[in-house]
Amino acid sequence: MSVGFFGIQFAFALQNGNASRILQTFGAEVDHLSLFWLAAPLTGMIIQPLIGHFSDKTWTRFGRRKPYFLVGALLTALALMVMPNASFLAYLLPPIIVGASMLMLTDASINVAMEPFRALVADKLPDSQASLGFSIQTFLIGAGAILGSVMPYLLAEVFHVQATAAAGEVPLNVIITFYIGAAVLVAAILWTIFTTKEYSPEQAKLYEQNEIKELDVVDEVIKSEGSIKTIIRDIRKMPLTMRQLGWVQFFSWFALFSMWVFTTPAVAEHIYHLPSADTASAAYADAGNWVGVLFGVYNGVSAVYALLLPSIAKKLGKKATHAGSLLIGGISLISIYFIQSKYWLLAPMVGIGMAWGSILAMPYAILASSLPARKMGVYMGIFNFFITIPQIVNGLLGGLILKYFYHSNAIYSLVMAGAFMVFGAVAMMKVKVREHPAPLTTEKR
Repeated sequence: MSVGFFGIQFAFALQNGNASRILQTFGAEVDHLSLFWLAAPLTGMIIQPLIGHFSDKTWTRFGRRKPYFLVGALLTALALMVMPNASFLAYLLPPIIVGASMLMLTDASINVAMEPFRALVADKLPDSQASLGFSIQTFLIGAGAILGSVMPYLLAEVFHVQATAAAGEVPLNVIITFYIGAAVLVAAILWTIFTTKEYSPEQAKLYEQNEIKELDVVDEVIKSEGSIKTIIRDIRKMPLTMRQLGWVQFFSWFALFSMWVFTTPAVAEHIYHLPSADTASAAYADAGNWVGVLFGVYNGVSAVYALLLPSIAKKLGKKATHAGSLLIGGISLISIYFIQSKYWLLAPMVGIGMAWGSILAMPYAILASSLPARKMGVYMGIFNFFITIPQIVNGLLGGLILKYFYHSNAIYSLVMAGAFMVFGAVAMMKVKVREHPAPLTTEKR
């Protein structure tokens, strides 16, 4: 049921590894990149809770979550094919506007597909399998991200596809990678749609009998209210564990946003010693392709680490496991400042991969056991606030900090990202976690 996430993350990795590169190619200044990336968290914050809410209430002959997978996949595929070709639409709009618009559409569409996927896993698995289920999902996420990240490098170095282009145009190896990503995404989503059976509303009710009786009364009261009012009510009543995890997510995703936005310019400047305006040279293309390899490494580590997380969490507890992973990731990000060789950059990617694998799995495993089953979709969507808000804050302030405090030296943004990830580790130790949930009737699933 998680195969679709392989395709989603293939597409997501293409965006993370190449969006800044594409936007710089179309003329974006390095300290403006975070503003363009604001499109992603803004659309996610609006869309994911609504998608989660409506998918909780939806039941069609195709299922509850599946219709959202398909629509999100098709829209994402369209955006992937248009984004690197924005220069060919210059007669309609400036390429930078087209590229930024496709970045927004890509992320909005990925959000449409992604949130119901997390809810699907929570729908179908009992508490005892939550860590394993989200870890397998993270493994497939990592596998998709590896291919999506390294594909431009492989096309250039192995298949000798052209890796440079005229000023203002995206190299052919990147364009072809985006086409491949669109095809992989649609194929993976269709696999899940055709091979996974969802529980009907009648079946789902059988597994919710152990929930607090008062929830039935609350649901009856809010049935006549609008969706927005219902979501606001759910936000006010979110569990304590979810509130505490919010701080952990804030620090973690603030760090990740900086890493995704500024790694390419940081590597180009700090390792290749290129000026930020040099986006058409072969050296810049090499830097961009190498960042894809680095991202592929950390995603590969996250895939393997995700399979180890259930056993590690069983021995150390979920809290210590996630806190330790974030600490290692933060130190690894900071260490990039002291590296001068592109090959030594592979070392911190191991620690970053451990943090990424844990970020994708452990908060959801912790959260799943604290949420009512009938509100799983909407709360997973609301939980996305704690992912999008830090990215919005970073998007608004990150470029200003880079320009006025770091004098446009992007490497310092990566150091700041490492510090924030360490803060996340500290915040994690304050979260109240139910490490060993009591047996529930849902175990019969």
